[in-house]
Amino acid sequence: MPLAPIGVMSGLGYSFHLLNYQAVLYSTAQPSSVTSFRRWLLPVVFLLLGVLLAPAAQAQVQLKGIVIDKDTKERLPFASVAVQGTGNGTATNMEGEFTLKVAKLPVVLLASELGHVRDTLRITSPTQVIEIALGSASIVLPEVKVGSYPFQLVDRAFRNMQRNYRRKFYGKAFYRQTTRIDNEPTELQEVVWNVKSNNARIEGTAIAQGRYAGKQAITNFSNFSLYTKSYGLFDPSADTTKSLALLSPNVVKNYELELKGIVAGADTTKGGIAEINFNTRPELTKYKSEGTIWIDIDTYRVVRYHMTTPNFTGGTNNPDQKFRDTKLDIEMSFQNTEGEVAPLEYMKTNLTANLVSGKDVTPLNVSSFTFFYDTNTTPTSIPYARVSLQDRDLTAIRSIKYDPEFWANNPVVRRTPVEDEVIAAFEKKGAFGTMVKPAPTRPAR
Repeated sequence: MPLAPIGVMSGLGYSFHLLNYQAVLYSTAQPSSVTSFRRWLLPVVFLLLGVLLAPAAQAQVQLKGIVIDKDTKERLPFASVAVQGTGNGTATNMEGEFTLKVAKLPVVLLASELGHVRDTLRITSPTQVIEIALGSASIVLPEVKVGSYPFQLVDRAFRNMQRNYRRKFYGKAFYRQTTRIDNEPTELQEVVWNVKSNNARIEGTAIAQGRYAGKQAITNFSNFSLYTKSYGLFDPSADTTKSLALLSPNVVKNYELELKGIVAGADTTKGGIAEINFNTRPELTKYKSEGTIWIDIDTYRVVRYHMTTPNFTGGTNNPDQKFRDTKLDIEMSFQNTEGEVAPLEYMKTNLTANLVSGKDVTPLNVSSFTFFYDTNTTPTSIPYARVSLQDRDLTAIRSIKYDPEFWANNPVVRRTPVEDEVIAAFEKKGAFGTMVKPAPTRPAR
């Protein structure tokens, strides 16, 4: 690949290029024109190189902070924090904390969260303690309360999703899964995928890094990521005449809807975001679900979706074990962007159940959180794989080499204090190291 010059020593017969942040010096003059200057020229050249390349060698500035509610002072999880006017952004963790790298200071951070008014904060120093307080957005009901209005919004959101389904997004996703049996952590799995997605679901993944730790337990979940990879708000291949999805032509037939209100944002010239509660109709006996969907009433874009259902279809390989009293929660949130289409920001999946084995009944919980980042619309040559019932997470993790440096101080790998305790306990026992096969030893010569 040709090198792009970043500087030329005019008239002195040298040019230099930046290649992977290394200076490469080339002679552009005839040998006779260089001879008389060689002894004093090279020190000058390298001095200038040091000055000109200093900004390129500087590390990015890492900002850390929290986002809180201005009135209650409570920390806000999953709030968006971005450098205003750029695509550089992140989201807060469960504790309302965020980490964001920027090229230089000063910058203006834009913070937003559903149910709160957007706000900005100018950052001038990396040592400055960043605390962004967001005021609550007002919630109003339409002046004319029409019973069909929430159904119109859901139908238009469905049409919008159907129309824009082919628009793709590419990037990465961090997936963390924790299993607790009888309230004790038994499994921890962390994976980074290269991911291809659209406005409704994940379309395909390719593992980039992963690690797994577990201890002996009565059961384990080797493919729980199936629910994250396969769940979507819309499926173009589904029979729409029989679809039980909320976003389908059958919403009036299958669901009861209630408009709770419209959240007004900072931009008062726009309509806001409708909060709609839903539940399946009593006469629908084969499938039950309830939850909330948030829809932008100007663009009909789904902003967030949360659903709870007792219809969990998983099972165990042990014929003597059965799941009872199951409850599956799935939440999807989309990035805060303008227009009709937005990529995924995060997904949460949570399963609670009782595991019955003979007369023994053991409570269990499996939870996962997936955070999407570095998202763009540029296609890649990565071979993304569609989800399959034959997928096994541990098999995929074992297929790649474990890189401990990747996980150390990685700002994307955000954890709550509880998760830190779980991970520290596993790391202390060397659990993650068991995933790495020792290198073959060579006989001494």
